[in-house]
Amino acid sequence: MLNFVLFGPPGAGKGTQSEKLIEKYQLLHISTGDIFRAHIKNQTPLGQKVSALIADGQLVPDEITIAMLEEEVDRNPQAKGFIFDGFPRTVPQAQALDEFLESKGSAIAGVIALDVDQEELTKRIAQRQLETGRADDQADKLQKRIEEYFNKTIHVLPYYEAQQKLSKVNGIGKIEDIFANLCAVVDQY
Repeated sequence: MLNFVLFGPPGAGKGTQSEKLIEKYQLLHISTGDIFRAHIKNQTPLGQKVSALIADGQLVPDEITIAMLEEEVDRNPQAKGFIFDGFPRTVPQAQALDEFLESKGSAIAGVIALDVDQEELTKRIAQRQLETGRADDQADKLQKRIEEYFNKTIHVLPYYEAQQKLSKVNGIGKIEDIFANLCAVVDQY
């Protein structure tokens, strides 16, 4: 299995680039945000629990996130690999993901971090908010999500850097140019 983590702050382009990588490499996309939104839309018990957290810009507790992620992987045993988008967000989540994949005889091949500055992020998310109306893109909630990323999530990068699995790609520019740079990293594996 070829497993990657696509890493970056809210608005870095993870969703856009994941779609392109999935198509090219036939990987399955696991986005915790998409999973959460599906549960919220279907008003599952989990969806009701996480709805308030997400709407307030907070992270869902690790045990819930990890359980959902494992369920998603287990549902797709035929997959050539996965792109994890929006997960892991903490070192304990990264450790849990490593342990889970190891139990499946697999591992994370690489972590690709999209580098985008805060000014560009704010501009992109404001545009996305106009287009989609996502509740978590509203200015006050967005600020919490960006702060959460820079205060907590960014600390996952040294974890993968210590494993020599981290690559950084400039996330500013034309979508196709960013994609070409991402492919150059994936092709190394």
